[in-house]
Amino acid sequence: MKIAVAQAKPVTGDIQRNIDLHKILIELAISHGADTIIFPELSLTGYEPTLASALAITPDDSRLNELSQASVTGKITIGAGIPTRHPEGVCISMVLFQPDKSRQLYSKRYLHADEEPFFIPGPDNAGLIGEGGKIALAICYEISVPLHAEEAFANGAEFYAASVVKSARNIGVALERLSRIARDHSMTVLMANSIGRADGEMCAGKSAVWNNKGLLLDQLDDSSEGLLILDTDTQQVTVHLSR
Repeated sequence: MKIAVAQAKPVTGDIQRNIDLHKILIELAISHGADTIIFPELSLTGYEPTLASALAITPDDSRLNELSQASVTGKITIGAGIPTRHPEGVCISMVLFQPDKSRQLYSKRYLHADEEPFFIPGPDNAGLIGEGGKIALAICYEISVPLHAEEAFANGAEFYAASVVKSARNIGVALERLSRIARDHSMTVLMANSIGRADGEMCAGKSAVWNNKGLLLDQLDDSSEGLLILDTDTQQVTVHLSR
């Protein structure tokens, strides 16, 4: 497999514009043979909790058809973040577009206290995708909950893909934590972070990949949009900037 994590700069509240930006990175991933691409948390709207209720969609929203088509045409699994409606509230979700399946959702099961006024926890879902279900998904604060990574490992995951929005203020802790998850659970770990402004702070970028011993394989900077692509057979990571 080739797994890509995207470092993106969402346009706040503009779903269509963000779909267009996603397609640029998806096409870049396809051109380099990626089977899967994971975007940062709430990548299709930007991470703006106060706007989430107004921006929330259902998974069958027709605006997402372009991403479904990109998945089928490029034979690639796409994980893109957006708030979704639930009978009891709004979830922080990743919509999963897979070439041979209907759209699926992985919704954030563990919320930070600051998110609780705006969101509800998602339903229990192992969040396993990829060849043989070997890629476990995590959304931001979930990397801080030890049980989340423990369950991923127990469910047979070999790769742990974290979709996050981390600022300069908290990126250091996140990087150390993800390295430790890789080391403690012998999983290769990937992180997709945003750049630009989110919820009043500047995102730190520095999307990264660690091997299953917790050693950093490669990392993007704090200002570029682009991809890290992991070849799971060779454990080699390549960097591809979009502009």
